[in-house]
Amino acid sequence: MTSLGLIAGNGAFPLAVARAAVERGIRLVIAAHQGESLPELARVGARLAWFKVGQLQAIVDFFKAEGIDCAAMAGGISRARLHATFAPDARALRMLSGLSRLSDDALLRAVAAELGADAISVVDPVALLDGALAPRGLAAGPAPSAAQLEDLRLACSVLKALGPFDVGQTVAVCSGVVGAVEALEGTDRALERAAALCGSGFVAAKGAKPGQDLRFDRPAVGPATVELLSRLGAALLGLEAEKALILERRLTLETAERCGLTVYGYD
Repeated sequence: MTSLGLIAGNGAFPLAVARAAVERGIRLVIAAHQGESLPELARVGARLAWFKVGQLQAIVDFFKAEGIDCAAMAGGISRARLHATFAPDARALRMLSGLSRLSDDALLRAVAAELGADAISVVDPVALLDGALAPRGLAAGPAPSAAQLEDLRLACSVLKALGPFDVGQTVAVCSGVVGAVEALEGTDRALERAAALCGSGFVAAKGAKPGQDLRFDRPAVGPATVELLSRLGAALLGLEAEKALILERRLTLETAERCGLTVYGYD
């Protein structure tokens, strides 16, 4: 790969991908989203342009003008902010009209198909990052108890059952009771709700939905998630091994060790 177009959403993941691409000598072209993407992307040493959410044709034209035939998508778009940021162009509206459901996976697959129609292939950006995926077994913190592993198994079962409905990328369980399931509100608010309902000692799990296209949609955690879990009194964070992303890996795991939070990779 000599050049890459990056469609950047929110969070730290796009920034990590951008930095890794530049460090590898890849010519990088970034399509960032207003109100979503981090402003630090403008300082990584890449060609960058800003777009409103939904300006699909403008992004395609930008990439084609820059000679891009390979692209990656990194970071999400907040559904809660769409009322303020969504400005679909004619191509995006045509794409949306052809969808039977507006799940994240369906939307991202449709965007990938639109890029493919213009001879721009979509690749998995994780290949640029060394050691970014959750390992199997204990990654940080104290060894889990049998009760915590049982709660993790329940959380995983709920996650897999609800995943096809595009909810439940994060599930919190305490003493065999499901405390919260992530939906539109996002991970942080779901975890806060779990703490309010369950108190301390709960287990949280993050994993991929069944059939999820991991090229552009992965569960992810970073230092901020670990710090939040510590403040909320969580006991264990379970991550689907080889699928969930650990952003800023060293800092994230060191933070978990310092806070006494178990980070555990499950199959």
